[in-house]
Amino acid sequence: MIKGFTRFLQSPGEHLKSLFGTQDAPAGGPVLRIIPREDHPVSRQLFSDSALKVLYRLHNAGFEAFLVGGCIRDALLGRQPKDFDVATDATPEEVRDLFRNSRLIGRRFRIVHVRFGREVIEVTTFRGKPSEDDGQNVAHQSDDGMLLRDNVWGNIEEDALRRDFSINALYYNIADFSIHDFADGVRDIESRTLRLIGDPATRYREDPVRMLRAIRFAAKLDFQLDVETEAPLEELAPLLLQVPPARLFDEVLKLFMNGYGVETYHLLRDYGLFPMLFPETDEAFDELPWADAVIERALASTDERVQQDRPVTPAFLFAALLWGPVQLRQRAHEQEGMAPIPALQAASQRVVSRQLQHVAIPKRFSLPMRDIWDLQQRLPKRRGKRAFQTREHPRFRAAFDFLLLREAAGELEPGLGDWWSAFQKADEHEQRRLLGKVDADPAGSPAPRKRRRRRRRKPQNTPSDS
Repeated sequence: MIKGFTRFLQSPGEHLKSLFGTQDAPAGGPVLRIIPREDHPVSRQLFSDSALKVLYRLHNAGFEAFLVGGCIRDALLGRQPKDFDVATDATPEEVRDLFRNSRLIGRRFRIVHVRFGREVIEVTTFRGKPSEDDGQNVAHQSDDGMLLRDNVWGNIEEDALRRDFSINALYYNIADFSIHDFADGVRDIESRTLRLIGDPATRYREDPVRMLRAIRFAAKLDFQLDVETEAPLEELAPLLLQVPPARLFDEVLKLFMNGYGVETYHLLRDYGLFPMLFPETDEAFDELPWADAVIERALASTDERVQQDRPVTPAFLFAALLWGPVQLRQRAHEQEGMAPIPALQAASQRVVSRQLQHVAIPKRFSLPMRDIWDLQQRLPKRRGKRAFQTREHPRFRAAFDFLLLREAAGELEPGLGDWWSAFQKADEHEQRRLLGKVDADPAGSPAPRKRRRRRRRKPQNTPSDS
């Protein structure tokens, strides 16, 4: 049990009656539970100075100001909050007027970013119910129920209903340091349950990315999906095909680069969401027994680096996610008579082109990804100066790590990775010895193609003039 909630949770009925006062929930709306400061462990010391500046300036200007969502959830779970989102009754224009260091962003959802150096505090106006009124204050939906544009302002109760999960509908009031819980989020934190607010099928249709968020939170927080939240996932998974690929790129980074990528990957496959993101990779699993292991090991390595606060690059991760289909296409091209290097390049082009229809990959990541693939052809070729030239390639280290990944996953016989590991650590004398060993026993290194000798034509015997 979370420290500080014992009295609140053991007798919620009587305790809440004493706390609500005259505050009643709107008809059909959320049931508000106000947890006073003495009954919860969330301290202002957990919040960044920048977040507090935004809260106090809004409050002193006469607006309501709450920290909301993940930062409160994480604080209640005993985690250090990192991202601070502020909800207020001030409109985006009023927020912008209060903060010179701010800018309005977004068309689908208009919000304000208040920047303090590298830190950005996101400020949103309370959302209201979709309106049929003419003008700007209106929500637009597609025929499938997806929200295309939503700038409807409302009050805090309406805003709570518009949020996705109960554990994200928790508001910290800077006026009295209480927590406002509109959807039983505290209880769900206690039971480690992830539950959508409202009808799950409707909420997923409004924004299919919520299905990915459900998976991400379940993996990251080690929560169980509520039965009703879980039920429509597999059936509604194809709705993700309507989401712009650029948006899904951002979501994939959140899914796989948050330190819990392996568990996230398992859940995506369990609920049929992975094929919507990487269809050709999913198709390759049946033909390549090692493809799944390559992805798992890449994700495990990424998780370890994230948890150690070491840098990670999406290029390496996408290289692993798409390597299976690249290999299948390369194999098909070679069977048609194409040489290995052109076959790999043609395969890479086809796979990336199809993938971009589902999840966008910016060139700053797709070009290094393709370098990693291309170097897999060069790493076995170590004769003469080739080993030194390959080692000097700017993507060599990533390609070497990828080679080790392939060996560990069972795609390749081990050996080449050990040779390159020894070569990198060796002095000049040892490097010559290793290169000599390749010349003597070129295991794992393709033999050079022999030049075909021209056959000399035999001179024709011409009859002599006589």
